[in-house]
Amino acid sequence: MSTTIDPTQALLEQLGAKSKTKTSSIDDAESRFLTLLTTQLKNQDPLNPMDNAQMTSQLAQISTVDGVEKLNATLAKLLDSSAGSQTLQAAALVGRGVMVPGSSLSLLQGQAAGGVDLTSAADQVTVTITDANGLVVRTLDLGQQDSGAQGFAWDGKSDSGAVAADGNYKISVSAKQGTQTVTAAALALGGVQSVSRNGQGIRLDLGALGTFTMDDVKQIF
Repeated sequence: MSTTIDPTQALLEQLGAKSKTKTSSIDDAESRFLTLLTTQLKNQDPLNPMDNAQMTSQLAQISTVDGVEKLNATLAKLLDSSAGSQTLQAAALVGRGVMVPGSSLSLLQGQAAGGVDLTSAADQVTVTITDANGLVVRTLDLGQQDSGAQGFAWDGKSDSGAVAADGNYKISVSAKQGTQTVTAAALALGGVQSVSRNGQGIRLDLGALGTFTMDDVKQIF
């Protein structure tokens, strides 16, 4: 005869067991210490009793251990709370557009958007758009840009003025401040389809672009 298991009750029992295990481990340590201390007091030499300083030191040690255990438990709760808060923030991104590191650029109905990430301000920023064969389709002069993430739009036209076919393209970025080269990275625009959380943290699923962490997000739209 099969037995129906209530998953909610099973989870509550599991959580309760974990809580009891943590509590009992601390209580066991204190109990062992008190038993040892009592045994020492019972068997000490009456002519050479335990020094008060030694007893105080041992009491301080067990107090320190207990304090560290409680501190670790508090930190664990704070980390769990922080992780939960980050998950809620990430979930709010579902359906939103984000800029992440990447060189992909998708042209749809004559419109495309991407971004650049500059380590410092630049007075000359250039974006080169290439097709699947690596041929240059369009060169965009973004002019002067501040440091950080900056977006740009492409109207789908090539350098010759012809209308480019819808599809996937690649971008590369170059930037200069005077004669000095500024470190620049290309950013891809994608829509957040779902959010997941595993041992490595929170991951955002951007479809064809792949999965990214929250730290990868440079801009939100």
